[in-house]
This record gives sequence, structure tokens and C-alpha cells, in this order.
Amino acid sequence: METRGIEDMFDFRRFPKDAAVLLLLLIYFPVGICLMLMRIFIGVHVFLVSCALPESFVRRFIVRVMCSVLGMHVRQNNPRSRDRNTKLYICNHVTEFDHNIVNLLAPCSTPQLEGSTGFVCWARGFMEIHSAAGQGVMGDSLQRYCSTEGTPPLLLFPEEDTTNGRAALLKFSSWPFSLTESIQPVALRVTRPLISLSTPESSWLMELLWTFFAPCTVYHVSWLPPVSRQDGESTQEFANKVQELLAGELGLVSTKITKADKTEHIKRKRHTVPQTSTNVTPGSIGLGFMVQSLGTDDHRIAKMAQQVKDVLPHVPLNVIAKDLAKTNCVDTTITNLLENKEEAPMEASGMSTFGASKISSYSSGSAPTIKPAAKTFGKSPADRHLSLQERKEALYNFARRRYIEKHGLDQEDSH
Repeated sequence: METRGIEDMFDFRRFPKDAAVLLLLLIYFPVGICLMLMRIFIGVHVFLVSCALPESFVRRFIVRVMCSVLGMHVRQNNPRSRDRNTKLYICNHVTEFDHNIVNLLAPCSTPQLEGSTGFVCWARGFMEIHSAAGQGVMGDSLQRYCSTEGTPPLLLFPEEDTTNGRAALLKFSSWPFSLTESIQPVALRVTRPLISLSTPESSWLMELLWTFFAPCTVYHVSWLPPVSRQDGESTQEFANKVQELLAGELGLVSTKITKADKTEHIKRKRHTVPQTSTNVTPGSIGLGFMVQSLGTDDHRIAKMAQQVKDVLPHVPLNVIAKDLAKTNCVDTTITNLLENKEEAPMEASGMSTFGASKISSYSSGSAPTIKPAAKTFGKSPADRHLSLQERKEALYNFARRRYIEKHGLDQEDSH
């Protein structure tokens, strides 16, 4: 899984980076605030109308026109490809309101698999289902729903989370494809000027307000011909086939990145140490990668790891971090690494000749020799304490010598 691929699939910034577009957004901002306030008032009436009118083509048409006033424009491609006998629609997921948009074009039900229940679930247009009982029980319930005559088709999003819809698709979960033997793929493309469609950690209510703020949000819905599962084809193979089909229709890449990978990436971004130092060294770059890859949320450990790295440049950062997690002390970790230096792996076993010669230059006359750890543990506490003090003193002299050489100081200035 490539981090760059995940970065391209989601918008972690609400506002654009381009200076010209950002200037246009600043000019538009007062207009957007006024639009948002008016659309909130109109949105209440849209909700009341959708509740009052019975399900019919007339209701969908009226609500669709009123949604255009709210800035949510819907365009439909290939409506004749829609099979009215198909009981399951499979669609890619871009915004929190995709199910409402598709429901304006064709009657369908979308179960609420997680999140709010009760009135909020119903008001958002979801079909409430008790998913706490487990995926197997939920699958059986939905399978019975699909086999019941007279019920509208199900609309499911096998990505299970939203993307920005511009780069790639999340890996499709296989369980929706076990409900029926035939499905109707629905390709959804969403565009919006000035601001992003969504950000990963924003709530649906905040996304609704940003939708009202934006000049418009255009939903392009394309109906693809129904697809049936072949004999001997597993549900995951069927899911992968439909994923490739939708990716080809949308011009996107089909990936194996899952919803869990997205959640983990968001956690890593939240706890990544910012690089504020102007002197960027290979060690500091490695430190940032270590913090992101380990997913640690203790920045203090990362800073202490860099302190140890400055003294023991040959020890990998991941080894330092693991020991610091146990000791929570720079001196103790340095002592542990010195005592186990024969077992500790060198950073990049394929080290260049230049790097090896640079390290050897420190040990050959330019720095005091560090006394190696004893082969056996001291028999008495006094012996062990004396051995520890000797190693600490040698380490202090070595670190002091390196600091003087690094900053070009004289021996007298360092006192």
C-alpha cells in the first residue's frame, strides 16, 4: 500500500492551495455565507415536502428541482440501462448524500450500517437495520429483503467509505455481492468548484453546511448494464470484477486499499511530528518516517529517539524507539544499546564506503574510545554500578567531543 496513493484518494484540506483560486474563494465567501443561510431555510421546506408527498415520480421530480435550488444538481446518463427487475444497485461512494441523489432518480433503499439511528437515520433517508447483531445476521436480513416482492432495490456502497472520486476506488467488500446473483452498477462522479467535496474527519452535518455554502455541487449518475455472477465465481472475485468495471467507467484506478487503511492513515497524519527545523538531516527524515510508520502518538518518545540517534548514529531509529518505549529515559536507553551493541543491527547493512569511513573516523583518534560493555554481568551491585558509571563517563566524553567537532568549538570554549 503506497502512502502517496492514499494521499491522492482523499482531500485532507477543505480549501485550495492555488493562490488564484483561494483569492476567488475569499471574494465569494460573503456570498457563500448568505447562500448557506437561505438554503438552510429552503432545506427545511424540502425535507417537509419529501415527507408529505407519497413515493412517486412526481415527488422525485419536485424534490429534485428543489434540490437544485439548494445547489445539488443531478445529471443522469444512460437511464435506459437501468433494469427495473434488479434488486441491488452497487455504487462508488463520494459524498455523504450519494444515496439521496440516486433515490431522486430511482426508488431505492440504503441501510444505515453504522452511525446514528432513530429519527436522524430516517431523516437522512436511510433504512434502519440492526447491524450490531453481526455481519452474517445483517446479510441474511438484507438477503430476505431482496427476495421480497414489491420492495424497492437496495443501494449499497461496497467501498464502505467515501473518497474524493478523482484518483481511485477503495477495495470493494465482498459481502454485498452475496445478496443477489445479479447487480446493477452505478457510476457516480461529483464535481464542485472552489472547495473540496469532503474531508475525512468531517461529520455529515458539517458536509451539508459546506454543500449549502458552495456555489453548486453537480452529481453525474451513469447507469451501467446489469452484471451477473458466473458459475464457480466467488463473491470476492465478483466484487473485484464490478470494481474494475466501475473504475474503467469513471477513469479511475482500482486499488486494494480498504476502509481500515484509510482510518490508519488518518491516525498517522494526525500524529506525525511536523518538521520545523531548517536544518533537515537524513536522521530527522528517518525520524519523521519512523513516527508515521509506527503510528505512535507520543511525540516525546520521538524527540528522545532523535537525541539517542545523535549519540549513536549507527543504531536504527526503530530499535531506539522500542527501547525508549520500555525505559522512557534517554540515558538508560543509551546504556542498554551500548551493552547490546554487538546484537544491535547497523543502520542500512549495505552502508556506503563513505558512511563507513566517516564512522570509523570518529573511532580512530578524533573521539575518545568508548569502553565496551562487560561480557558478563557484575557479581555484586557495586561492580555493576561502577561499570555503569564508567560507561556513562566514556559516553559523555564521546558525545561532548562530537558536539565540539560538529560546531567547530575549541576545547576551552566548551568548559
